Amino acid sequence: MTFELSRRDLLQSLLAGAALGTVGATRAAHAAETIGWMTWENLAKDDYLAEFLKSGASIDKTFIGTDDEQFAKLRAGGASSVDLITPGLDKVEFYVASNLLQPIDLAKVPNAALLYDTFKSTKLGKKDGKTYGIPFYWGINPIVYRADLMDAEPDWSVFFEGEKYKGKLAMRDYALEGIMIAAMYLGIPKDKMFDLDDKQLAEVKKALMAQKKLLRTYWSSIGDLTNLFATGEVVCAFSWVPPYYDLSARGLKMGMAKPKAGVIGWCDTIAVPAGVSGAKLDATLKLVDYLLGPVYGEKLAYGGPYAQSTSATRDKLPIAQQEKIFIKDLSVMDNFVWKANPPRYTEWVALWNEVKAS
Repeated sequence: MTFELSRRDLLQSLLAGAALGTVGATRAAHAAETIGWMTWENLAKDDYLAEFLKSGASIDKTFIGTDDEQFAKLRAGGASSVDLITPGLDKVEFYVASNLLQPIDLAKVPNAALLYDTFKSTKLGKKDGKTYGIPFYWGINPIVYRADLMDAEPDWSVFFEGEKYKGKLAMRDYALEGIMIAAMYLGIPKDKMFDLDDKQLAEVKKALMAQKKLLRTYWSSIGDLTNLFATGEVVCAFSWVPPYYDLSARGLKMGMAKPKAGVIGWCDTIAVPAGVSGAKLDATLKLVDYLLGPVYGEKLAYGGPYAQSTSATRDKLPIAQQEKIFIKDLSVMDNFVWKANPPRYTEWVALWNEVKAS
């Protein structure tokens, strides 16, 4: 059979080939994008990200020690080399006020539709109806205690009235949480907690002065606190969750209390610096979607163990693991007090330092 190619056919073939070449080049360029992610080291483990990296994209990680450090780096010009950051839910407003972030197009992040209702409805991380920080992962800061060395499950009052455990109690050295706990102990409503007037601050100070006499220490390192629990020098502390699991695994009888007066909840977000655009922005949003999806969520649930802010992984986990990361019964969030930024926080810090120095 003789095949004859007309000039029109030849031109159409050349155009089609050029189009395919353009698509291929676009895909290759996307796959080759390097995404700069500034985050906590425990969120960017290689095995957590392995599935995403199969696309050909790469991630340049920069690790932070505090949210303040992250904020300072961006303000100092670090945003030019960073495409994704991990600010606390209560800190996003500071980044937005400094024009460091851009609103995120949630239509390009399908897994954002799976956010738990608590995170969909929160006003934190948003401004003028736009989302600047998508809730990413979350947890609680409970009371952890040696169940073998205490008579009963404690509540916040133990840190103010627990004479029996004097010298064996510990509080984190952080003005925001310390004053929040005093406010819960005093019965100050959650919606009033971050806007304390002079009289309320005086009551808080009095309570914290009484508390100081009962404390073994104000802790700053969770490793140090874990060791104090292990030796029995501390029997009860406002804590992060890890000592409970670490010491239970060593055979100690540990307890975790979530007081009815309120539990401090925490949440970090994923946010995109203002200057990210084009193919780099597209690649970054694909990473955001992956971080909110089932593969990453399962890795985080076991490796943290921490819970995602979406339900993408929930039903895939055994009940025991759901309980471990507080997603089996989501009503736990009903009693959360989410951290916010007090307008008089400078005074809070001064009060806290005065108490510690007394």
